Amino acid sequence: MTNELKKLIEAAKRVEPSPEHREEQRRSFAYGNTHFENSRITREMVNEQAEKLARQERDGH
Repeated sequence: MTNELKKLIEAAKRVEPSPEHREEQRRSFAYGNTHFENSRITREMVNEQAEKLARQERDGH
C-alpha cells in the first residue's frame, strides 16, 4: 500500500457523513437487501416506506 493511499484511508476515517447522506445510505442498503430477495421491490417502494416511517416518527406514532 502506498503512502498516498494510507493518507487517503486515514482521511476517510475522519469524515462525518451528513444526516442526509446517512439516510441515502440506509435506503440504498434496504433496497439492495430487499431487492436481492424479491426482484419486484423497487427503489420507489423503499423511498415511499421510508417517508411513511419518517412521517409516523414526526407525528409520534
